[in-house]
Amino acid sequence: MSSSPPRERYRAQVRAEVKEHAWAQIAEAGASALSLNAIAKKMGMSGPALYRYFANRDELITDLVTDAYRQLVDAFRAAVEAKGSEPVVIAHAMRDWALAHPQRYFLIYGTPIPGYHAPPQTRDIAAELMNMLLAALRNHRPGEKTPFDEHLDTHRDWAGTDDPPETLRTALRLWARMHGVISLEIAGHFDTMGFDTTLFFESEVDAMLER
Repeated sequence: MSSSPPRERYRAQVRAEVKEHAWAQIAEAGASALSLNAIAKKMGMSGPALYRYFANRDELITDLVTDAYRQLVDAFRAAVEAKGSEPVVIAHAMRDWALAHPQRYFLIYGTPIPGYHAPPQTRDIAAELMNMLLAALRNHRPGEKTPFDEHLDTHRDWAGTDDPPETLRTALRLWARMHGVISLEIAGHFDTMGFDTTLFFESEVDAMLER
């Protein structure tokens, strides 16, 4: 197989370097402060020169969001291959990835960036994560039916599956609960409390799954 042309390799290298600087900028000042001109200055380039690699801020953000989602999908798949497709495996894979990559986690699950609207391809990748959780819950016995189940039965397009509404509700509850704990943990809100955050997360997941 022939290698890619030098120009394509160079372009890929420059785009990768831009994203490295973008992540550093996000870590320092947050995603809303992302600036292509500031990145160009760091790289010794002019703003117009950098725009040949990313047309605007939103294109760069979309690339970063897509990379983060794909990395999380890979983490889910690796966990399932190594430990099985139980929902608790998915939950711990999410937390482990978030703790290892807090800036990536907050980019896709934190406060929305003013003026930025994610394109359909990023939502498709996010849906893949939910589908993996739904697959893990198919052998899990849901709790008693609730009024929300009837509502979900007619508002289920987001799932893209034929799973019963009880399973959809369990997935949503687990998704919301684990993100709540993870977000608080990464933001440092448990730091002064002195308890074991891993044990707390495990107890919340167990309670949610009624294990």
